[in-house]
Order: sequence, then C-alpha cells, then structure tokens
Amino acid sequence: MSDGLLVLFDAVAVLIMVFCLYFPRHGRKDMIIALFAINIGVLGVSFTLADAAVSAGLGLGLFGVLSIIRLRSSELGQQEIAYYFSSLALGLIGGVNVDSWISPVLMGVILIAIFIGDHPQLFARSGNQVMRLDTAYTNETQLRSDLETMLNGKIRRLQVRRVDLVNNSTVVDVRFTRNPETSQDA
Repeated sequence: MSDGLLVLFDAVAVLIMVFCLYFPRHGRKDMIIALFAINIGVLGVSFTLADAAVSAGLGLGLFGVLSIIRLRSSELGQQEIAYYFSSLALGLIGGVNVDSWISPVLMGVILIAIFIGDHPQLFARSGNQVMRLDTAYTNETQLRSDLETMLNGKIRRLQVRRVDLVNNSTVVDVRFTRNPETSQDA
C-alpha cells in the first residue's frame, strides 16, 4: 500500500475519532489539539523509523517516552487516556507500511473498540464519584446506607480515602449502580 494512502487512512481515522467520537461524548476542546498533534508526530516518527535501519525497540521506546511525557503533564481521565493511546496507535500503524490492508483494518478495529467501549449506553446505570461528605464516618455500614440514599442507587464498592474527625468530613471513592428510575436522568 502506498504511503500516501496510509496517511489518508490515518487522517480519516483520527478525524472520525476526534470529531465523531471524542468531542461529542466528552466535549474537552483542549484535548483536540493533543490528539491531533500526537497522532501527526507519531505518524512522522513512524515513517522516519520505517525508512531508517533502526530496531523496533527504539520505536517502541519512543512510543513509551511520548506517552509518559504527556501523561505526566496533565491529569487525564481513563477515557481520555484511551483516546490518547488510540491516537498514538493510529499514528504508529499509519506510519508502518506492511504492504497489505492490515493497517487500515487495524485502524478500523481501534475506532470500533472506542465506539463500543465508550458508548454512553454501555453500563449507563453505573457511576463513580469521589465525594467529600460533611460528616466524619467511622462506621462503614452507616456510610454505605447514607451514600445509597444520597446517590439513589446500590453501592457496589466504596473506599474511604480520608476521615477528618477535627473538621468533621469524610472523603470516599464510591462505585454504584443507579436505581432504574433515576438512570434516565444521568
């Protein structure tokens, strides 16, 4: 497959990922430039490494370094990390010409995985919150009961991160399933 066609497939894939999947679902404008820039950068580096007589280890090492630099510079949610790595992978796949249709197929598989894995209807009743409560809970049973009332759902997991008896507060990470009558509002 020609290099130009691979670049075209990469461009179409990243445009679909950013404007049809990421932005409509998450709406974080500042991530658009990051997703495009990392994709284009990795695409260029992949083309360069594919033409040079260097090892795959160097390419994978570069992939890892780019990932670490970006992930340390700003806090990203798990979905944003998935989009970020997908953008990296699309650029890497687009920059390696394997003389077949495997690259476009892999790009399509990435887009399908994101479409399904980040679909708003997938586990729509499930929720996760980190909450700061204005009561210092030392009894987990009471905390669970109060959270179920507050969140109108069933607590699946809770992890107390901090109890402050002086300032009378509790910080808790809670995973829950919304009751069916409230899941439509979420």
